[in-house]
Amino acid sequence: MPKKGGKHAETGKEMQAQCKRAKVEAACSPSVMTFENPDSLFGSLISPIKQETFFREYWEQKPLLVQRSDPLLAAYYQSLFQLSDLKDLCSQGLYYGRDINICRCVNGKKKVLNKEGKVNYMQLKKDFDQKKATIQFHQPQRFKEELWKIQEKLECYFGSLVGSNVYITPQGSQGLPPHYDDVEVFILQLEGEKHWRLYKPTVHLAREYNVEPEDRIGNPTHEFILKPGDLLYFPRGTIHQADTPLGISYSTHVTISTYQNNSWGDFLLDAIPGLVFDTAKDDVALRTSIPRQLLMQVDIVDSTKKLSSLLRRLADRLENTSELRSSDMKKDFIMNRLPPCLGCDSDPLTPGGKLPKIDSKIRLQFRDHAIITVEPDQENSDEIRREMVYVYHSLKNRRETHMMGTEDDTSEEGMSQTHGLRFPLSYLDALKQIWSSSSVSVKELNLISDEEKENLALSLWTECLIEVI
Repeated sequence: MPKKGGKHAETGKEMQAQCKRAKVEAACSPSVMTFENPDSLFGSLISPIKQETFFREYWEQKPLLVQRSDPLLAAYYQSLFQLSDLKDLCSQGLYYGRDINICRCVNGKKKVLNKEGKVNYMQLKKDFDQKKATIQFHQPQRFKEELWKIQEKLECYFGSLVGSNVYITPQGSQGLPPHYDDVEVFILQLEGEKHWRLYKPTVHLAREYNVEPEDRIGNPTHEFILKPGDLLYFPRGTIHQADTPLGISYSTHVTISTYQNNSWGDFLLDAIPGLVFDTAKDDVALRTSIPRQLLMQVDIVDSTKKLSSLLRRLADRLENTSELRSSDMKKDFIMNRLPPCLGCDSDPLTPGGKLPKIDSKIRLQFRDHAIITVEPDQENSDEIRREMVYVYHSLKNRRETHMMGTEDDTSEEGMSQTHGLRFPLSYLDALKQIWSSSSVSVKELNLISDEEKENLALSLWTECLIEVI
């Protein structure tokens, strides 16, 4: 194991002094998770910290430690995932690398101890007991319904993909070396105890994972023990390491992570091409040719002033634009997020209730699981491509492939599955009516003919996006 960064008692006092408001001893027991809506779920996750306080003082800024002494919450956390679950899960067909890694931190480096192919539970338990290896279980929400419920609500709350990993570490052992991640991290301690050390970031709000050598990170800024029912949050870029203390048979925690590649920089990369395309239709300056041989030059300093001028024109256009096209990030989120959690035993969503007619009153279902985008017509390969309205949704996404990459989440043709509908651009205002209203009459939809109004309503009903009330 790497060296400890100072004595527990001394560093614990430093933490209380430096981060008095971050370390919360819950005076009254927080209630178990509230699933009424995404807002209430997140509120119950960080309770007793208020959401306004969290985003004002901690989000992307500094760690938050919530230490609780609540047997009810500790029991609930344990139900999310425990060591005893592994035997049954292994019987379902788990594979090394894809589903499980076994590893140990040796001399400041991660040593992977994976076998080949399918995971055998007895061999896994042997490595855990005899080699003191950490078991890393990838994306357990694929198997555990309660984590599915939590992460689906959190994806609605953040508007960003939410993944998870479970780490089970035997006593006197450490699975990973000091490192930082490119995600916002929420850690729930499920079983046993874990000794944590956090360090000042070398890269604030990092965009990639990186291992940091012990001689570079200095002394911990925070050091503490997590116990069942406790929660820890820290921003991306926070250097951290954790071990299971001697005397504790093992520790189990789940790391819930979000906001990977979800920054303003990522949004600009996604939105600027559409802004340039739209602006160039009206602004001849963007349609004039670049200088001869510009692409052959090593030094383009003479062209930077022109580029700066064009960027200012784009900025002016942006200030007077009410809509900004960002279809790729939106589509990636909807295509890869969890479907609504309706229960493991529930049937796949199918249209139900009354068919929408011209006199029907309708309302949107699963608002958080659908988006509207305007894009060039994907079904028209002609040189002139009309803009169309696309409605994408995640109602038919597969929980079993969530956060597992495109390799598994593909159709027979090898292309990622996208679920949704395609409409003429003239349908955009009517769709906005449905999205922005608690309910709307079909006959009041902003379309010319009754036939168009009924067709729109029927199309959305067929995809389970609306219901007749």
